[in-house]
Amino acid sequence: MKTRLGALALFGSITLTTLTGCSMDDAKDSNSLPSAGTSTSREAVETTKKVSSELYDLIGIKGEASNSGAGVTECGSKDPDKYFQIFHPWSFTPASADQLDGVMGRLKEELPKHGWKVVEYGPNTSKNKSMQLTADNDKKRHSVKITHFAKGKTPSLNLMVVSGCYQVPDGEKVDRF
Repeated sequence: MKTRLGALALFGSITLTTLTGCSMDDAKDSNSLPSAGTSTSREAVETTKKVSSELYDLIGIKGEASNSGAGVTECGSKDPDKYFQIFHPWSFTPASADQLDGVMGRLKEELPKHGWKVVEYGPNTSKNKSMQLTADNDKKRHSVKITHFAKGKTPSLNLMVVSGCYQVPDGEKVDRF
């Protein structure tokens, strides 16, 4: 369990660095993170969970999603007392492994119909060459990285949903959990 959590934390930090700001509209340069507006941490978590739920629906097959919570992290080099991002890692395991056949290609086609821009698609650099898809949604100010782990005992999809950079309302503090 500790190894899995450590791997998840590493995956999260790499994904946060990789995903945010790839092509969302108001990023001023490649090092800045796009604004997601003003929100409290708790409200932003609910927004990100809603995005995750919409992605779950787009997967379009029966299965089970992990019950992992969303987290709050710093927003690049911005003031950590005023700015934050939300990340929500979760996984999807189908009712039967063969249901995932072709799911990545279908998601590549379906996501753009729902406001997502696919910015990366193809096998990753792992030994298994797992298929990976990265997409940005400028309107929702979120990005997602989906990895299809086809080989192994339990084939699954792993998703990392990441928000743009939020600013807390005046007089509020970033609630980190």
